[in-house]
Amino acid sequence: MNNLIIQYPYVLLLLILIPILWWWNVKKRSYKKYNYINWPHINALPLKSKGFRTILFKLLPYLRLLALTFIIFAMSRPQLKNVSSSIDHEGIDIVLTNDISGSMLAQDFRPNRLEAAKNIAVEFIDKRPNDRIGLVAFSGSAYTACPITYDHEILKYQLKQLKTGIIEDGTAIGDGLMIAISRLEKSDANSKVIILLTDGVNNAGYVDPLTAAEIAQSMGIHIYAIGIGTKGKAPYPFQDPFGRIVYDYVDVMIDEDLLINIAKSTDGKYFRATDNESLQKIFNEIDQLEKTRFHYSTIVSHKDIFYIPVFIALILLIFEGIIRWAILKQRV
Repeated sequence: MNNLIIQYPYVLLLLILIPILWWWNVKKRSYKKYNYINWPHINALPLKSKGFRTILFKLLPYLRLLALTFIIFAMSRPQLKNVSSSIDHEGIDIVLTNDISGSMLAQDFRPNRLEAAKNIAVEFIDKRPNDRIGLVAFSGSAYTACPITYDHEILKYQLKQLKTGIIEDGTAIGDGLMIAISRLEKSDANSKVIILLTDGVNNAGYVDPLTAAEIAQSMGIHIYAIGIGTKGKAPYPFQDPFGRIVYDYVDVMIDEDLLINIAKSTDGKYFRATDNESLQKIFNEIDQLEKTRFHYSTIVSHKDIFYIPVFIALILLIFEGIIRWAILKQRV
């Protein structure tokens, strides 16, 4: 944005000379003595309209005063101040690594663990518009549901499509972590994060979870591990021989020691979510722990424009000279 500023505003005090000179010019005209015979009764003659040359003659002092005004304004050094701002942020790349094994259908969360995790993750994504976020899903194996991206609408769409039974059942935590690490391998972000959410014990896959954690640590990736499930038993839906959905209570088994070691080895943190509210608080805490840092910079530039009033004053003086010497034929 360009703003007009005056470098030496005190110079504008000289503008008080303009009305003084104008008043002096009027008084000078009133008391000026003319060396000619004052014919009697001349004032009784009918007045004619003022001629063009008369108007030009009376215009001369005002042109000079106007030129002086612009010269004083130029002496105050007017400038155009341009202020431009830019905002840079330290990018954070995040991979949500979601367990989609059959046990995620347990209904100790509303409506179940998987849907609760998806809904809260959507809110988490909406709070981080400036970060790239990706999605990995795992059960008996793992796959990339969405690569890290700024297009959060596609990300949320893919997140909502997650469901159990897409791949073989099981809990391959190590494989899920390795796929997430591969998504972050070429990332040049200042901070790289994996949010691992699971409700079980590692019992499938090819990669040991602690080995995956060591690789993440060597790459500067922080892992925030979330164990999701109530303590004790949780209601789980089954299908009886007649195709009806019945519920039974099953033991909640989460390998918390493993998740704690994974988080600790990568300078991350382990959380336990036992209901929707605690899961919401966990995502809010992670949001605060990995807050995007913004850098604000402002560039101020000044452009002198004193030449504009100087040019206008020069034009006025030239115009005054043309009237005085070329039209009115006055002598120096």
